[in-house]
Amino acid sequence: MMMTRLAGFKMAAICCCFLALAACSKKNQPDLDAGLNGQGNGGVDVGSQAPGSKGDFDKNVGDRVFFLNDQTSLTPEAADTLTKQADWLKQYSGVSVQVEGHADERGTREYNISLSARRATTVRGFLISHGVPGNRISSIAYGKERPVALCDAEQCWSQNRRAVTVITGGAK
Repeated sequence: MMMTRLAGFKMAAICCCFLALAACSKKNQPDLDAGLNGQGNGGVDVGSQAPGSKGDFDKNVGDRVFFLNDQTSLTPEAADTLTKQADWLKQYSGVSVQVEGHADERGTREYNISLSARRATTVRGFLISHGVPGNRISSIAYGKERPVALCDAEQCWSQNRRAVTVITGGAK
């Protein structure tokens, strides 16, 4: 009985620590109550992104595409996103990117590194075939080492089977 209570207290303490860390990890939130004439932030629109910036790319274009299980071929949705990426990158010719390939947790480390490398190569090839110079695009394979979702179910695996286009230089 006493061990059960101690385990319960430990679990509660751990949960509190995670909640505290989550609260601290929020990015600096603007004080919407501050500002001139009650407009918050002095009338600045905090939701807009500067054209040619990383925020513009992430918000208005999309930085990631997803793959079906054990696949490297592009879905129609992925092709649409990559077409937007190519158009954006052609408009902002000074921007360089790195395509990160990822895989879900199933399979060996070696297999997933290879699969994620092929995914990154597919995305890089698509961007090049749509007019983005190859010298502006590098790629890297992470396999299953950097998941964005953790659970043992398709809802998480599908989020981890992805390629992410990361701006590495030249953005405003």
